[in-house]
Amino acid sequence: MKLSLEADPPNPQAMIPTVLEAIVRLRCLSITYNRTRMILAPHILYGRNGGLYVDGVVISREGMIPREEKVGSFKLDGLKDLTLLEREFSISALFDPSLEKYQPETLMKVEPQAPQD
Repeated sequence: MKLSLEADPPNPQAMIPTVLEAIVRLRCLSITYNRTRMILAPHILYGRNGGLYVDGVVISREGMIPREEKVGSFKLDGLKDLTLLEREFSISALFDPSLEKYQPETLMKVEPQAPQD
């Protein structure tokens, strides 16, 4: 009998609906990536080299605000403790959906919201 201290590996397919909802509703995700707790503003979900990736802006890392804003890439099967938050985010000016790495396998990307009256 083998004992394992690790939880079951994350299932990227099970995470897709949550990530898609976060992108469509412009809501942050709480994640753990490489053992680091983060709040992520997901901007795009795409496939590359047979894997799924989410690119977004880290809002906080281990409770600290990053020194500079940048768009990072996160492999979906490396995410743990994925939770949709009600915290809204604005689309980053640094996000460029026309980048070659997103072609042709973009599953969902943020879209500017129509102004509300």
